[in-house]
Amino acid sequence: MTEASWTDAAREHETEFGDYVELLKPRVMRLVIFTALVGLFAAPVATHPVIGFASILCIAVGAGASGALNMWWDRDIDAVMSRTVSRPIPSGRVSPGEALAIGLVLAVFSVVMLGLFANPVAAGLLAFTIFFYAVVYSMWLKRATPQNIVIGGAAGAFPPMIGWAVATGSVSIESVLMFALIFIWTPPHFWALALFRNDDYSRANVPMLPVVAGTRSTRNHILVYTLLLAPIAIAPAFTSIGGSVYLVGSVVLNAIFCFGAWKIWCRTDDVAAGDRFQVEKRFFGFSILYLFLHFVLILVEAGLRVVGFAPVSLPVLM
Repeated sequence: MTEASWTDAAREHETEFGDYVELLKPRVMRLVIFTALVGLFAAPVATHPVIGFASILCIAVGAGASGALNMWWDRDIDAVMSRTVSRPIPSGRVSPGEALAIGLVLAVFSVVMLGLFANPVAAGLLAFTIFFYAVVYSMWLKRATPQNIVIGGAAGAFPPMIGWAVATGSVSIESVLMFALIFIWTPPHFWALALFRNDDYSRANVPMLPVVAGTRSTRNHILVYTLLLAPIAIAPAFTSIGGSVYLVGSVVLNAIFCFGAWKIWCRTDDVAAGDRFQVEKRFFGFSILYLFLHFVLILVEAGLRVVGFAPVSLPVLM
């Protein structure tokens, strides 16, 4: 949508507060807040509740800034994709200039305030996350390579590492494993979405893997990345943030996830129109639950340590 066409659309819409909230991608923000909280609570250092709350709020605002900057940059392709055409900018409810200004102001505010409330390490990680998502992923990788989501997934993987840094002022193997869990999970999660949203990405000329390499190659990639994810997802069980509860839960979740990836790998496109991509849709839906439950398990282990209860101790290897 050009500036002129946005002005025409804006005459038909009066911007409301909810439009600005939508600009910040609140659904993504919820996942950011949750995983950052888990990183904060799982850390071996207690954080004052006021500092913790303020820090999580800064991380949420930083995530919102990234979302606004992403929507500002992607307004042209959002306007031609059915999944995104109703977003605030392509629908004419928020102007591109407003989105850019909001994104930049919130980005600076969130980083500066996190540095004041927590420490420079956490603030630096938040600043890098915003830059990575807005510039490296949105402005470069997304339109340049079918591996966009593989590298760009790092942006969504940083929140638990930032939460850990708020408490400890450092990075450790535990926070790296939480990062790696999200980082390796992201490609199969989004490739499953891309399989049944292939037409959207084709219209927008976004080189997602199904558009460039086809569905067969995408299904191969989903299976490979899911198999790579399993040991990484289970590994935290043998660190200070894991334990027997996490181990059992993670093994079960990864068995289900690997089975889902195998079913996708076995699929062909030679099926009835109504049945196409049903396996991929179910896999995509479960992938969200898969990630959520892994972080719930980390939270449960942290709670058990607080009350001094450990069902079965596991050797800490890392």
